[in-house]
Amino acid sequence: MTTERIPYRYDIVGSFLRKPTLKAARKAFEDGKITAAELKAQEDASIRELVADEKKAGLKAVTDGEYRRAFWHLDFLWNLAGVDKIKAEHFSVAFKGFQPKAETIQITGKIDFPENHPFLDHFRFLKSVAGDATAKQTIPSPSMLHLICCVRNAAYQPIERYQNEDDLFRDIAATYQKAVKAFYEAGCRYLQFDDTSWGEFCSADKRKAYAERGIDVDAVGRKYVEVLNKILEAKPADMTITMHICRGNFRSTWSSAGGYEPVADILFSHCHVDGFFLEYDSDRAGGFEPLRFIKDQKVVLGLITSKTPELEKEDDVIARIHEAEKYLPLDQLSLSPQCGFASTEEGNLLTEDEEWAKIRLVKTIAEKVWGK
Repeated sequence: MTTERIPYRYDIVGSFLRKPTLKAARKAFEDGKITAAELKAQEDASIRELVADEKKAGLKAVTDGEYRRAFWHLDFLWNLAGVDKIKAEHFSVAFKGFQPKAETIQITGKIDFPENHPFLDHFRFLKSVAGDATAKQTIPSPSMLHLICCVRNAAYQPIERYQNEDDLFRDIAATYQKAVKAFYEAGCRYLQFDDTSWGEFCSADKRKAYAERGIDVDAVGRKYVEVLNKILEAKPADMTITMHICRGNFRSTWSSAGGYEPVADILFSHCHVDGFFLEYDSDRAGGFEPLRFIKDQKVVLGLITSKTPELEKEDDVIARIHEAEKYLPLDQLSLSPQCGFASTEEGNLLTEDEEWAKIRLVKTIAEKVWGK
């Protein structure tokens, strides 16, 4: 296994476009035409193929592409104790165009991380096929559980156990501490929390809308950082935990806009993750000035978009990396696509060939900037 510090100079967020055979198998399973075991066999085969493609592309960290999930976040949260999957009139956040399937979560009991959470077996399989590459596991940030159930949902009513919200945050922290330890025991040394809460809290429109409902998003953000840091106390010294901050990624659309300045001090100055994957592929992300709040965390610049097929110009991306260097040393920076290619099973609007061209571009640019 490589000894280069994680996150790597060229890295990935996590999700990849689902292969046609996998999409067909999932549809056949939903239609009752194949068994769960047959679906799993196809998932296994597709993941083996994906990992081989990732390694062929030269990636040092590989993921399972989130191939066993419908959503980047809900599949994990549905499988926590005390959290139920429910149908909804609409998805919990609106995108600019296409809309995801109307499914969400609801807190119905004491939140906990079960020993048989399916993501543990998913990771074990990934590690078994990763070979000498680092097996990277992505899960939704703990903030997402609270954001979806208690912030976005204007009709939220706490169950009896969580009438005092501090009890809810305490259980979320304990649940994720158990998750961190369980993934570590399964062999995981690279774990990523994916999080859209901070993208929302960057948005002037969403901050205003939440304020009109009496929600102080800065106070919520400080609580999220407190919970995250409590969870990170359980992290062994040889495990890396990063955070990817997203503004929404569904069928090449987005849900939030706004630079990092409103959250930079609260998050960058105080959250003890090892690194941040930050979206910087469009004007919606603002400038690099908020990076001045970063402490010793590594920052992975998401300068290559996963939303559209057009390839960025190498010189333009290199110039932006050096622009970011005004606020952080080059050694503290890395490069990746701005998000995954398929945050939901539907995937973004580009082809697999175009997807891999993006990955190759990230590697090429990183090697020019930092060396091989």
